[in-house]
Amino acid sequence: MEDKELQKLVEEISLQFFNKPFRHTAFFNPRLRTTGGRYMLRSHHIEINRSYLEQLGEQELIGIIKHELCHYHLHLEGKGYQHRDHDFKTLLKKVNAPRFCATLPNRPEVKSAKTVRIYQCSGCELQYRRKRRINTTKYVCGKCRGKLIEIHV
Repeated sequence: MEDKELQKLVEEISLQFFNKPFRHTAFFNPRLRTTGGRYMLRSHHIEINRSYLEQLGEQELIGIIKHELCHYHLHLEGKGYQHRDHDFKTLLKKVNAPRFCATLPNRPEVKSAKTVRIYQCSGCELQYRRKRRINTTKYVCGKCRGKLIEIHV
């Protein structure tokens, strides 16, 4: 599917489900990795991740377009267009659009969460949970100024 075909599809979906025209540009953005689509607040353009069409098919693409059109039309009307807004949730249900897009089967690997490090004071035994490593020769307990010992990595 080309950008012109996508533009035509977005315009058709806008008229069919929202009874309002889509007067801006819709296109595939090859840089999108973690989301199915994106509505741009300033330019009012809609960007779509081509991988969702290739890996999950046209029905998933239509769902993503409906979702982005909900943002688009509500924003232009001055209503609540964010995911947490009541207007947005109501319109999603009305047009049967997904709140979140599905996960891609061939999604690029995402960095794993950092491990939690636990340090314990040798004096008062107060524990500190940190994501980053602490230099135990430089830092001491904030309560009793005792020496810190890493007890869990």
